[in-house]
Amino acid sequence: MSGQLDEIRLQFQADLERCASAGDAEELRVKYLGRKRGLLTAAFRELGKLSPRERAAFGKEANRLKGEITAALDGLQAGPQPAADRVDITLPAPAPRVGRRHPVSEMRRRIEAIFIELGYRIEDGPQIETDYYNFQALNFPPDHPARDTQDTFFLEHELLLRTHTSPVQVRVMERQRPPIKIIIPGRVYRPDYDITHTPVFFQVEGLVVDRGITFGDLKGTLDYFCRRMFGAQTRTRFRPSFFPFTEPSAEVDISCPYCGGEGCRICKNSGWIEILGSGMVDPAVLTNVGIDPHEHSGFAFGMGIDRQVLLLHGLDDQRLLFENDLQMLEQIGGWR
Repeated sequence: MSGQLDEIRLQFQADLERCASAGDAEELRVKYLGRKRGLLTAAFRELGKLSPRERAAFGKEANRLKGEITAALDGLQAGPQPAADRVDITLPAPAPRVGRRHPVSEMRRRIEAIFIELGYRIEDGPQIETDYYNFQALNFPPDHPARDTQDTFFLEHELLLRTHTSPVQVRVMERQRPPIKIIIPGRVYRPDYDITHTPVFFQVEGLVVDRGITFGDLKGTLDYFCRRMFGAQTRTRFRPSFFPFTEPSAEVDISCPYCGGEGCRICKNSGWIEILGSGMVDPAVLTNVGIDPHEHSGFAFGMGIDRQVLLLHGLDDQRLLFENDLQMLEQIGGWR
């Protein structure tokens, strides 16, 4: 029977260490000293089964344990105990949780570093733009679908939230004569919201204007970028496309970094993944900013920074990047 009391004492000590409030203390009182189902109360009921000599020894020990439990619970209910009684202050403190850059910010810096190595400089511009810089100077016709309210956030006084960072290209060409070699990372806005689009997202665009720039320069630059970003084994593919501000234009695909071009769920079994758009600067755009297209030529390209994050981490929902789910950001390296 003394072994039963030792078990009750050990169990109570373990429960007491987890006790954090007066309410918890009352639950322990019921668990151990309750009239109907208290553990120590049940032990007292066993006294009748013992011999007179055993009954005296067991009763004495049981009453001592009851006093210990009562005193401990009374102390908890009276108020918090000194920290020295509850916490081992000699133990090292837990390490604080340290934040880090968001995955999109990390990707932006990674892209910037590659192009800075190639001699590009970083430019920036206003996020609230005029129709002229966002559309007209970039050769968008008046009836182009991008000018509809379903594709653009329009503000008062003929202002709008820029839909791409291309307006900065126009502003730079207006104030600077060639040679020009820039990238423009930044926020852009479009009224979309699904697994591949969010109303606010990040782009980086590049522009090179000089004498004798050819499509070969464009292909060489983007092929180098893709190999640096996704690995030396990466292959690129240029597909004809159309953009109002470039001619000729091309979409750029890379061999799927997950299956090596064999075909998988990520690349929809095609072996290729589209990552950016590009092309030679349309002569009309150069004319709009006062650059003679007979003397100078150039190329431009643009990509979604968010999309590069999705590709590198195998995600299929762009919205995950902006929901501030710290557990998810930890998994892809954006928070630690």
